Amino acid sequence: MKVLAILAGLGHLPAEVAREAKRQGRRVVAVGLVPETEGEALKAVCDAYHAVNVGRIGKIISVLHEEKVQQVTMIGKVSKEVLYKPGGFIPDLRAIKLLAKLPDRKDDTIMLALVDELEGEGFEVLDQTLLLRPLMPQPGVLTKRKPTEAELADMDFGFRMAKAIGGLDIGQTVVVKNRAVMAVEAIEGTDNCILRGGFLGKGGVIVAKAAKPAQDQRFDVPGFGLKTMESMIRAGATGIVIEAGNTLIADREETVALANEHGITILVREHTEI
Repeated sequence: MKVLAILAGLGHLPAEVAREAKRQGRRVVAVGLVPETEGEALKAVCDAYHAVNVGRIGKIISVLHEEKVQQVTMIGKVSKEVLYKPGGFIPDLRAIKLLAKLPDRKDDTIMLALVDELEGEGFEVLDQTLLLRPLMPQPGVLTKRKPTEAELADMDFGFRMAKAIGGLDIGQTVVVKNRAVMAVEAIEGTDNCILRGGFLGKGGVIVAKAAKPAQDQRFDVPGFGLKTMESMIRAGATGIVIEAGNTLIADREETVALANEHGITILVREHTEI
């Protein structure tokens, strides 16, 4: 089978991908892109592990060639905030040239440019979800508590707003209350958006997270897990709506159990239902 490389960001998903790839009998190489990447968990599963700053595109590509990689998947959160964080993004000459050519620095613009670089070197960039289908829930309520009528109204409204900001390539998450937007995710990321929305709404808020209308499955597929749930608890959120077939849930059992413990409802719905 073809050698697979995982360009790994934050969270447990890179290790999940590695385990499934190994189960299929693949040789797996992981490249940790940020210092917070869970390297020890990946090292325990993969055949090789390299820590390379996300800005060193030339080095990343050299590692992939050295390891005789044929296919690449990008998984785990690498916030765009890293571009502006001191020491977070250390670009090499190749990265500087790539960024200089971009018309803007929207998420899709950056990620598509990276995909083009990888494919130009002969690597096949895979659908992020290819090895994670079991982590994508089908429509339904995942928790013991179902949404109230008021929560469903906010979920409908919030889901439409999340789709709208996704269409503008701003973010994937909004926080709403009484069919008013409290916060929109931008460069700060999902968790800070939730905390800000909870503060402004004084609790009792609903979180909505959706894929972009033209979601490229090779990168930035929405994810949800324990860290997001912990942020919701801190924000006083009472529920979240996510998109069926387009959202990855890491640590599903633990995430749902934590939601049940705090009376939070999780609704998974199809886009066509709106």
